[in-house]
Amino acid sequence: MSEAADLAPVSESQRTQPAFDLFLIFAAANVVATTLQTGAVLGARYGGTDVLVLVVAGACFGALLVALLAPVGSRSGVPSMIAARAALGYRGAQVVSALLYLTNFAWIAVNNTIAASVCALVLGGSDSSRVWAAALGVLATAVVARGPRAVGYADRIAVPIMAVAAAMLTYAAFTIDGVSMIDGPKGPSPHELVSGTAGGDKPSGLSNPPVLWGLDVVIGYQVSWLLMFADYSRYTRSPRKAATAVFAGLALPAWWLMPVGWNLARIAGSDDPGTMLAAAGVGWWTAILVALATVTTNFVNIYLSSLAWRTLSHRATGSGTVWTIGLIGTALGLISSGWLTRFAELMTWIGSILVPVGGVFLAHFVILRRPVETEALYDARRLRAFSLAGGTAWAVGFGVYKMAAHFGATLPALATSIVVYLLLHRIHTVETSVKP
Repeated sequence: MSEAADLAPVSESQRTQPAFDLFLIFAAANVVATTLQTGAVLGARYGGTDVLVLVVAGACFGALLVALLAPVGSRSGVPSMIAARAALGYRGAQVVSALLYLTNFAWIAVNNTIAASVCALVLGGSDSSRVWAAALGVLATAVVARGPRAVGYADRIAVPIMAVAAAMLTYAAFTIDGVSMIDGPKGPSPHELVSGTAGGDKPSGLSNPPVLWGLDVVIGYQVSWLLMFADYSRYTRSPRKAATAVFAGLALPAWWLMPVGWNLARIAGSDDPGTMLAAAGVGWWTAILVALATVTTNFVNIYLSSLAWRTLSHRATGSGTVWTIGLIGTALGLISSGWLTRFAELMTWIGSILVPVGGVFLAHFVILRRPVETEALYDARRLRAFSLAGGTAWAVGFGVYKMAAHFGATLPALATSIVVYLLLHRIHTVETSVKP
């Protein structure tokens, strides 16, 4: 486990990572300002009771999708982008790797930009935001470069501190105006304040969105972690414990922080992360939470991108790839703050890509229970370039996601990709990803 981004299968004797460490990795990745912001987005359209239902149901379902795939890593010892070859073919998996590699640059930049703006408010002023962004980006990269074990140790230190800071923020969020979640908003919603409709006119198309739209937001946010389903679980021997750890690591922070984001948005009159956190009035604790959350989340983003790049370039080294990705992502955050203004658009595109491919993986590994032939997955000569069933299901699911985007796309796209894959697999029973 000393290699920073190793694609080689982990032998059973080396799968010694405690399930608690696996839980900490996912929990630390989900305790981040964007989790708060997801709750704020819901708060602009739903009341407190509806938000609680959407958060509990959506976070549970989204976390379950990722957790169901975690045992693939524990049983096979291979990372996600290698396991993907079984369902999509050699070139098909490379397409996923390339998309993951590119989109994670945006995630690194977004996280650094949010954290830098909050930290600068507490120490250094607005002129120091670039310094904060650079420092946080380099710190996260340095830890990942030392390998998964270093990430586990860092999370053991960071997560308890983040829990305390989040507790302080939670207390502030629900005691500033003394309003409980089940009460109706005392003033105009964040969306009304931003759109100028506080006088009573409701924004067209957003006043009464369907329940599936709200579920789409929460599930889509959780599923954004789907492509790391085996990357860390391959170091944990027990499939059952790995699945439980991943589910808890994703669901618990969402159940906690999304409602906090909902109430902070009401207090601040804005769903901007920096404005919401500043309104809580606990500046130092807020800065500590957001800074550590950014670093621990970027542990995962940098690691995922490094593994993806090494499936595309066989000459790349683990440590060199980590440093290149971390520094490029950091630089993008320094060059432009436009990542925040395009955040919603980024989430939509990521969801349209990942949800259907997640359906393919669920159909292949969970429903059909296809075994992972480790040796074959590392031999390009024995692999098909593209899987007809996997590629078609992914494409059709992507199309359904785009068509259903206005009323809730996650569930229809996921169901479509699963059904199409199963039907094509049944029709073409002789087709497999591995050549005979």
